[in-house]
Amino acid sequence: MEEQEIRSRLIEIEMALDNQQRAIDDLSEMLIKQGKVIEHLQKQNEWLKNNIGQDVVKPMEEETPPPHY
Repeated sequence: MEEQEIRSRLIEIEMALDNQQRAIDDLSEMLIKQGKVIEHLQKQNEWLKNNIGQDVVKPMEEETPPPHY
């Protein structure tokens, strides 16, 4: 192989490696963001589970009718 061909192939390999590294970095960032969203949703779900058993909503007989009745 010629020296020029070797350099050209090396540049192609370096570019491919750089693209892969960028893709990995993007995926890592996305994973971190999704992890935060999941954590937030888990906290909301836990709050809902804890509060759903409590009398958050009044029974129908205690509700006042809307003004149009």
